[in-house]
Amino acid sequence: MSNASTLAGKRINSLLDENSFVEIGAQITARNTDFGLAKTETPSDGVITGYGTINDSLVYVYSQDASVLGGTIGEMHARKITALYDMAMKMGAPVIGLIDCAGLRLQEATDALNSFGEIHKKQSMASGVIPQITAVLGNCGGGLALFPGLTDFTFMAGENARLFVNTPNALSGNHTDKVDTASAKFQSEKAGLVDFTGTENEIFANIRRLVSLLPANNEDDVPEAECADDLNRVCADLANAAGDTSILLSQIADEGDFFELKPDYAKEMVTGFLRLNGVTVGAVANRTDVYDADGNKAESFDNALTAEGCEKAQEFVDFCDAFGIPVLTLTNAAGFKADLESESRIARAAAKLIYAFVNANVPKVNVIIGSAFGSAYNVMNSKAAGADVTFAWTGASIGMMDADLAAKIMYAGQDSSVISEKAAEYASLQSSVESAAKRGYVDTIIEPEDTRKYVIGAFEMLYTKREDRPVKKHGTV
Repeated sequence: MSNASTLAGKRINSLLDENSFVEIGAQITARNTDFGLAKTETPSDGVITGYGTINDSLVYVYSQDASVLGGTIGEMHARKITALYDMAMKMGAPVIGLIDCAGLRLQEATDALNSFGEIHKKQSMASGVIPQITAVLGNCGGGLALFPGLTDFTFMAGENARLFVNTPNALSGNHTDKVDTASAKFQSEKAGLVDFTGTENEIFANIRRLVSLLPANNEDDVPEAECADDLNRVCADLANAAGDTSILLSQIADEGDFFELKPDYAKEMVTGFLRLNGVTVGAVANRTDVYDADGNKAESFDNALTAEGCEKAQEFVDFCDAFGIPVLTLTNAAGFKADLESESRIARAAAKLIYAFVNANVPKVNVIIGSAFGSAYNVMNSKAAGADVTFAWTGASIGMMDADLAAKIMYAGQDSSVISEKAAEYASLQSSVESAAKRGYVDTIIEPEDTRKYVIGAFEMLYTKREDRPVKKHGTV
């Protein structure tokens, strides 16, 4: 039976351009002979490896074959994956792993364990050099769960896939029927490890879409596509999408195409890719509303930063910076979420996010679409934190805090008429977008419907940006 006829082979052929896959190491089998392995056939040692194209772009792929000892990882299985990484690093092309594996091969014990570590090493070395994508299509448990953790993007089949370090029943006080921690739902909504869930066909379609948006490596240029959309297109009623910024980003994107990542996790923060004048741009945006497919409001949030939202944005900004992808931010942040759970993590998470923005030397454009108050504003790519160009919608508010709250603090004990008068004065002098623009903290005040043309113009101006950072091994935040 040829590898192409196995489920693992069919998955590769479904993912790649037709007839583009070239297999490497098809004849490799297990070397170990302990515990009956000498009498056991291990075709390709349970993993198909090779290269092909997605939309004519080179990619390297491995697909685990669960029909061979459960797809378990032994010495030669791991060696095939590490050799694939070596080739991908030399050629500067993405690696896509299709996971369907019962874990380490017990018959090979320490040989398998050492080889497992070699894969983790290759993934770590490749991080920030080539894009790494994992699709969990079957079992992915124990140490294998580090595979998606070490890669850039993770897709997970909603029906049959299992992703866990410890099985649900091994968690104290838990069982699968109570909380299925290995499910795609848990890993995408609670853990935040998974970027997209769906059927295998949906996963393959979205991996192809993602690859087309990404540079092949960290020295490659950001992909550019022909843009048939009007660069000066007026986005009427864009202000009405200020709550659900995933919709807003879709409206300003070329052809209305915005690829949101981790849509089920930390929904108060939106991350994803869009094209502006054909060029890939990464987007980070605060969100206060979520609308369903029928246009009904499904969820609402305060315009406050959360620990989960900051972590989600920080990882995304780090990826964009590593691969030279410009970053657009849409800011509507009035403060930090205030509860006991958030308080235990928010300072560290917010610090990591502002560090990511400051550290990133790619072109950075910020559009203030609502409130931009206090340290939460600085965390969201303020001009002080390094935004190259800052726009603000008419009617936006920028300052230390909400004017009413500021007046109540400054004039505590005064009657309501005095507080109202001082709040209006504070709003005019300290919290208005005009006040911020006079001080140089906003470059241009724009009408919401003109956002697309101003953002495109800013990124075109920033195309040749060069900005060095202090010489150091790496930061520690």
